[in-house]
This record gives sequence, C-alpha cells and structure tokens, in this order.
Amino acid sequence: MEFNTYSSEELKSRSELASSLKYGDEAQAMAKTAAVMGARVKDIPFPKGLKPVLRPIKPIPKPDDSLPKVDVVAMMDTAAEAQAMADVLTPGIDRTNWYPYAKNFEKHYMPLIGPHGPSRYSKRLGSYFIIEINNVKVLVYKTELHMHEDAIKLPNGSYTLPIKDMLAQIIKEARPKLFLTTGTSGGVYCDMSLGDVAVSRAARFHCLGDFKNAPFNNNLYKSNWTISKKYVTQAEKLMQSYASHLTGKSEPKGTPPSKNCGCSPDKYPTKIHFDGADGIPEFHPILTTDVFEYGTSTNNLDKLGMAVEMDDAVLGLVCSEMKSPPKWACVRNLSDPTINGHLSVPAQKKCAVYYYQKFGYWTTVMSALTTWGIIAGFGAKS
Repeated sequence: MEFNTYSSEELKSRSELASSLKYGDEAQAMAKTAAVMGARVKDIPFPKGLKPVLRPIKPIPKPDDSLPKVDVVAMMDTAAEAQAMADVLTPGIDRTNWYPYAKNFEKHYMPLIGPHGPSRYSKRLGSYFIIEINNVKVLVYKTELHMHEDAIKLPNGSYTLPIKDMLAQIIKEARPKLFLTTGTSGGVYCDMSLGDVAVSRAARFHCLGDFKNAPFNNNLYKSNWTISKKYVTQAEKLMQSYASHLTGKSEPKGTPPSKNCGCSPDKYPTKIHFDGADGIPEFHPILTTDVFEYGTSTNNLDKLGMAVEMDDAVLGLVCSEMKSPPKWACVRNLSDPTINGHLSVPAQKKCAVYYYQKFGYWTTVMSALTTWGIIAGFGAKS
C-alpha cells in the first residue's frame, strides 16, 4: 500500500501552511471576527438535566495554580475551536474569559518552545473553565502548546516535544478518569462528509517532517474501554440543527476552488462515526502528522486511520508511559472533507485550505456536541 510522499520543498511548504492556517495572524483575525460578527450557536436545547452547568472557581485561580481535580478533561487547540467549544460547553463564558494556566511555564517550558510557538506570545500553557454535565466534573481546556509549532531541533537531531510534558502535568494535577482531545481534522473516507465527527480510542503518529525519524513515529496507541452511546442519538439530533451552516442555507457558503473538490456526497448528515462500528475497524486510529496533510480519494489514508490532525497521538504516547493512565479518546470533526485525488496537487491544497478556513467554527460545534454526548454517557454509567 502506497501513501503520500513529498519532496523536501513540498514538505517545507506544507509545514509553513500548517502554521499559517492554524495559528498565524490570519487565523487569529478570522477567529476574532467570527466571535464578534459571525453567526454563532446559542440556546442549545439540551435534554432536561443534561445542559452543561458552569462551575466557576472562587477565588479566581492564579495562572501558576495547579489545576483542580476533575472527572474529565476535554482539550482543543485553535482559537476557532475554542470559540465553538465555549459556545457549546461554557455558554455565557467566552473562551477569552477562561482561566489562564501557566504552571511551570517560564522555568520548564519556555526553553523547549521554538520562536513561533503561540505560547511565547500568550505566556501560558493554556486556558480553562470548569463545568458539570450529568454530575460529571469537566475541565474544558484550550492548549497553547502544539507538537508542530513548538519543536526546536536539538544537537542530537531530535526535536523538543513540550506538549508531552504539559499533558503529563495536566493528568497529574487534574487526575481525570477520562481525557478527550477534540477539534478539527481532515477527512480520509469518501463516505464521510464535512461536519461529520470521527471518534476513536486510538491514535497513531504519521509524521512526515520534523518528527519523521522520531522513535515514536508510526506507533499506534490504544485506550481499551467502551464508550457509552446512550446520548449519541440526541447529540446527532442537536448537530442536525446546525447542519444548514455547512450547506449555505443559513449563510453564504462561498465558492470552492473547484466544483469537484471533495469525493464525499454533497450532503451533510452530520453523523458520528466510532471506531469498531459501521464497518470501521476496532481501534482504527486518528492520525497525527506534523505537516498540513489531508486525505484524498487516492492516497489510501483511510487504510491507516479515521481522520488526520496534529496532536492526538502525543496523548497516547503520554498515557502509554503511565502505570494508571486515564481512559482517553479522540473526538475529531471533519473541517475539510476527503479531497478528490484526481485533481492536481495545487488544486487539492486549495480545496483543503478553503474548507478549513470557511468551516472551522461550525464543524467544531459538531465535535463539541459529540463531546457533550460522550461525557453525558460517561456520567450515566459511572
């Protein structure tokens, strides 16, 4: 089976594109504009007794304070993802008003972070808020550390990975029973659509750039537990309420670079797909890469995993080194559908970029609602 291979020039281009799209000035400006002017989700009709309940901390914690003990951590990374997660899970508390978290930042983390790492500007590891869903205490967390952005090349040729230390620190302090990574990803299956959500209890490194020769590259990590699907139907019903934002019925969709950008049907059922169900192999992983990568109808990434993103396997690596790790899962919305592999490579990239920039917020609403459903189910069986 052959997968994508790229020249050094193309890898450099994809690395720079990943930085620009996810954390560059344009991405930050788009998130701020969407937060102020764009249509946003509000007044979600959650089932009775299952609405997220705000649990503010008093007195307000200091940035250097340890995290509180919780049952679940739900983590995302970009500004657009955090805005969507805030609108769904911390209604009334904007993500800019979450508590800053900077424990050990200056002393331990700063020397490990490269010049373009977002945390060098925010001066923190992340930000968070506490909520409760179905009697489950949840830490909703936006990370400022990222595998790709923070890496510094060391004298021995390896690269720093400060997000690994941060994840271990979060688990040590918060002691969650369950850790969920959430947010945007690229599709790899032609029968999954924009806005669908891929949920997997496994993650695999698929690094092509800085971490290509890392000892963990190509490693598969699993979390062997059963996800409750008690509230999946309700989550999908709520997701359907916002599907029109992916079709152009509620707001202008814009014009894709090609009318044949995607290989999936031009429908938006906003379904949740689980590993081990509906023909997807058990523990079929989310793929973690270190460049801007996307699935196409011809590059066979569906044979390796369910979707592609840039951080999740680090959590798997961290948990693999713990004696008693929390359960974990990856909850990834398709912010760009699987691309038509018969287009030229430049056309493919333009298509993937278009969807990511246009639909990052609304597709993340879908993974936020899926996260809600998983946590509500986790509470029901605890």
